[in-house]
Amino acid sequence: MTEARVPDRLPPGLLSDPEMIAACRRRDFGAIFRLVKLAGIYPSLIARSCDMTPSRVGEVMAGRRKVEKIDLVERIADGLRIPGHMLGLADRAWERESPPPRSRRLLPNPDNATGGHGSLIDAELFVSHLRGLMPNHYKTANLLGSRHSLDSVKQHVHALDRLQQSTCGSAREQLLTIGARTAEFLGWLNQDLGDFSQAIYWSDRAMEWAQESGDDRMAAYVLFRKSNQATARRSPQQAVGLARACQRAPGTTPRIRALAAQQEAQGHALMGNPRLAQAKFDEAHELAADPEEPHDDDALDMAYCTPTYIEMQRAGCLIELGDPHAAVEMLESELRVLPPAYRTDHGVYLSRLARAYAVSGEPGQAATAASRALSIAIDAESARALAELSAAARTLQRWGTVPEVATFTGRLRLVSATAFPRPFPT
Repeated sequence: MTEARVPDRLPPGLLSDPEMIAACRRRDFGAIFRLVKLAGIYPSLIARSCDMTPSRVGEVMAGRRKVEKIDLVERIADGLRIPGHMLGLADRAWERESPPPRSRRLLPNPDNATGGHGSLIDAELFVSHLRGLMPNHYKTANLLGSRHSLDSVKQHVHALDRLQQSTCGSAREQLLTIGARTAEFLGWLNQDLGDFSQAIYWSDRAMEWAQESGDDRMAAYVLFRKSNQATARRSPQQAVGLARACQRAPGTTPRIRALAAQQEAQGHALMGNPRLAQAKFDEAHELAADPEEPHDDDALDMAYCTPTYIEMQRAGCLIELGDPHAAVEMLESELRVLPPAYRTDHGVYLSRLARAYAVSGEPGQAATAASRALSIAIDAESARALAELSAAARTLQRWGTVPEVATFTGRLRLVSATAFPRPFPT
């Protein structure tokens, strides 16, 4: 059996990856090692390359140990060929030497037209393949959590980005079109996992590609997504402005208008305007109930936009507007008809139900719903659910002696401290 070889350098695109740049700036070696592993360099090779033990590399990746000593930082920089400036070090000796020979590219080089004899990936074949994969990515994220789709979707987006740079004509337009959908979904996956900087970055890329390819429908959908991000960051004025921009965009459809209308409603609710909020929710419900809109693009998932989805969002706003009893009734009713395939959303809406019960002064019911939600949130790594559960826990503090409440809040503290390296939004 041939022994695995320690790489001469990292794959070319990895050092320019925004996540890699940010991780190096923070000296977050757990994140660096995880990104390196995704690029195909496994912990045993990382360990040999950096003169570490595999177990120590594993502990750093899991967040159980930190790399703080400067000599180890330098060994990792040299072992993985990370330029010194990326880690706040002086230029390394090997940076001043001639670079090692580059390995064979996995994508076409710029001198080869797509589909030419030197091309390793045919652009149109890649587009067709990715369109076929996207529905399964959506289903996986809904059922198992965003983490289960994140790595493969990220690899696809990076491959698309590199490929479109060396492609022209209609093939490039197809790449940009599917690229916009894939980048938007990558933004959503990061948002669900609580990484808003990456979520915003990939939504911006999706908008850029949609506009470049003249895909008005996708550009309108990204406006909805950016309004959704503004709501999650509790920026109601921006949420309303982006939602209105989406509703008047040339590519909007009834379903996208429904999504945008409920985002505008959420913005009005955050600003304490129940009349406008309810009016926009009613409009969104009517649009989402329209059976006439064809769903002919499996690479852009809008199947979740149903009357049930709209009412779930309305229920969350009823908590904000001071009517938690109505929110409880609505959430209990809609959870009974939410398809089981939307398991991650079940965790989010159960978390919202727990918060509604807590605000209503029913700690036992709140703790029961919260415990069910927490189990899903842990498995799916859903920052959305954890944000709702954190809010519920704050409301439940005055009932801390109730056994069910104490059990739930203890589990939540343990999960928050150990299972999720990135703080979730509150």
